[in-house]
Amino acid sequence: MMRITADTNLCVGSGQCVLIEPAVFDQDDDGIVTLLTDHPDDQRAAQARHAITLCPSRALSIPQE
Repeated sequence: MMRITADTNLCVGSGQCVLIEPAVFDQDDDGIVTLLTDHPDDQRAAQARHAITLCPSRALSIPQE
């Protein structure tokens, strides 16, 4: 199962992740990414991966375990 991490110190608040997969990503009042889940189900995993690749600050990642 995939696990997503978000480095809020790197996030610039572009919101691309939220636009692509709002069931996994959200933004706080300052526009910084928040994870609604760090383990998206199979239905959401492909879109979540796509969102991670589009993050301009590279604040999102899938750690290798």
